[in-house]
Amino acid sequence: MKKLPPKEKILEAYTAIGDHHVQMGEDEAKVLSSNVAKRYTVKWQGDLYQSNDNATYWQGYPGYPILAVLMLQGRLPFDPKLAKHLSNINWNKVNQEFKRNYVAAAKYILTKKELDVDKVMQEVDNCYEVLTKLPLVIKRCGVKVEKLSNADD
Repeated sequence: MKKLPPKEKILEAYTAIGDHHVQMGEDEAKVLSSNVAKRYTVKWQGDLYQSNDNATYWQGYPGYPILAVLMLQGRLPFDPKLAKHLSNINWNKVNQEFKRNYVAAAKYILTKKELDVDKVMQEVDNCYEVLTKLPLVIKRCGVKVEKLSNADD
């Protein structure tokens, strides 16, 4: 990988899984956005992963849809209990409120959900450490994003 995501994107991947927003196929997954406004496509072949989510497409790092797929494939550590605790979060709205300050947004959500911030972030750090060692190639996916409503995500 040429570029790594903000660590807090791992929390967004947990939410996608906790909300059952990831539909896995053999070499492709469909991932609903946190506000259910869009459906993203993630494709993979070996270590090559492609997605049409904004982070992957425009920033060049694996966005939460790819991270969620990697978790469900067993390539990244994943705690199902944490996914349940992080369900029902509209990350788009929270990230807008915090002007894309992902650290502040994550701390706010974890505190609001009455979770141990240090413990959760240790889980995130562990996942991130594994991510840094994966020999992934991340690319844009040319499939058009499916808009499901007028909301932005």
